[in-house]
Amino acid sequence: MQRICLFPGTFDPVTLGHIDIINRALPLFDKIYVGIGINSSKNPMFSAEQRMEWFNEIYKDEPKVASVVYEGLTIQYCKEINAHFILRGIRFVSDFEYEKTIADANRTLDKSIETIFLTGEPKYTSVASTIVRDILRNGGNASPFLPQAVINTLYP
Repeated sequence: MQRICLFPGTFDPVTLGHIDIINRALPLFDKIYVGIGINSSKNPMFSAEQRMEWFNEIYKDEPKVASVVYEGLTIQYCKEINAHFILRGIRFVSDFEYEKTIADANRTLDKSIETIFLTGEPKYTSVASTIVRDILRNGGNASPFLPQAVINTLYP
């Protein structure tokens, strides 16, 4: 059985923290789908297509990583792509409490899908898409928090 994983999120925008989690998960899985979730209650700064393009550029030489856009329940999308693992990044204890609640609900819905938590590198704990969007909205330079593919788009 292939170890297929879904790393779901909004990734608005893609940050170095996201890349850190994916890179450290690469040895654990045969395939990582970066799932850009469409959430009708959120108004993203960047289109789903733009976010997918960033991942495609960052991982163009890594066949184990694919970016996809999905709607609906994460657990249902896992079934569609035959993923038995959900990958989540944890920066702080408060992240764990929130993520554990979601993992427990997902386990109730489907016991065959396990959530795997990776803690972020300490140098990325302050990197959050919310903070990056704030910097961008206010004309600041968010480059220290972003991978080169995102920088190339935002600061041509």
